[in-house]
Amino acid sequence: MHKILTVALSLALVPAFALAAPPAPKAAGIESKDYQWAKMEGELKEALDKKGDVKRGKETYEICGACHLPSGAGRSDGTFPQLAGQHSTVLIKQMADIRMGLRDNPTMYPFAKEMTDHQDLADTAAYIQSLCIPVDHGKYEGPDAAKQVAAGKELYEKQCVECHKANGEGVKEKFYPVLAGQHYKYLLRQMTEIRDGHRRNANPDMVKVIKPYTNDQLVAISAYQASLSMPGSMCKAGPAKGGAKKK
Repeated sequence: MHKILTVALSLALVPAFALAAPPAPKAAGIESKDYQWAKMEGELKEALDKKGDVKRGKETYEICGACHLPSGAGRSDGTFPQLAGQHSTVLIKQMADIRMGLRDNPTMYPFAKEMTDHQDLADTAAYIQSLCIPVDHGKYEGPDAAKQVAAGKELYEKQCVECHKANGEGVKEKFYPVLAGQHYKYLLRQMTEIRDGHRRNANPDMVKVIKPYTNDQLVAISAYQASLSMPGSMCKAGPAKGGAKKK
């Protein structure tokens, strides 16, 4: 009952809270010649040095579940990303980047700015990482889906697999995110923003790779990425629920 009330209250407060929050700070990102990606200092280093407690993280995650859902599944329309199973390092980095104004996310900032305790951040990330990845996420659904996925596979294996790996598992130690189970529309939006210079905390190496891509190529590669799954990390078939067993 407590969790239901917390999530319901969080949902009710999202618009008002977001509107009432002060504007986020603005740190120099990829547009600056002095930008250094994943700089190991300050809040990022502090939170990464903490050992995350999954049990405590389940409690601190409750407010996040209002938008990302208790299961961590996010929204299939791509408005909120799928978080379940994501590397704790990636989660901590993105939260730290949003808090310091390196990644512009006005919807997330009012909530991110409240998580000032490094241990809370580490615990929340550890819990999210422990969740199984939903299998019923948003995929590319056009009539040419097979063609798009095939074209995206070719691009992915040529230029993305080295960092994001064959099953979209990424690399935890290098902050390369898990792509498996992510929503197609979210992937497409983020890839477009990285290419066009709007994702200011982007990895410069990725920007170099993605800069020449056309809109059609971004659609194809996002369609393929959304089709990926990680053996041993996916939820059992059926409605995704937080804490479900992996298969």
